[in-house]
Amino acid sequence: MTIARTVSAQDDSWLRGLGSLFVKPARLQIAALCVRPGKKEPEILLVTTRDTGRLILPKGWPEKDRPAHETALTEAYEEAGVIGKAGTRPMGSFRSFKGLGTGLKLRTTVVVFKVTFKKQLKKYPELGQRKCVWLPLSQAMEAADETALKRFLRDHKSEIR
Repeated sequence: MTIARTVSAQDDSWLRGLGSLFVKPARLQIAALCVRPGKKEPEILLVTTRDTGRLILPKGWPEKDRPAHETALTEAYEEAGVIGKAGTRPMGSFRSFKGLGTGLKLRTTVVVFKVTFKKQLKKYPELGQRKCVWLPLSQAMEAADETALKRFLRDHKSEIR
């Protein structure tokens, strides 16, 4: 009887540890493709990563009980102070890597929502932690530091215009 209880307790703790996998889907991130009118072509917002300074889209982990397009809006606000309107359906997705503090890199799927720019606030949660740059679409396709993001921008050019 004692052995059975010990095994049962171990099994329960193992199962409880799996619960976090259901709160945030493993290896899925939500990105905001912020777009505003430019002189000759639309401009795209890229932000730097906090650790390496690579140019990427604002993105983050999905939130439980929250629509993904709202998460995209939250990421745009937190990382760049952008306020806008997000489409409720994703434009598409691409594969990426998420670097963790431990040095480990996880392969992720990034689901992208178009965010139509309304304004950019001067103060926002990650001010000073990242640089924000608005680039014409053709320049953003070259400046992005992820091959899959460059391809995504090229493949969705007509939807961005």
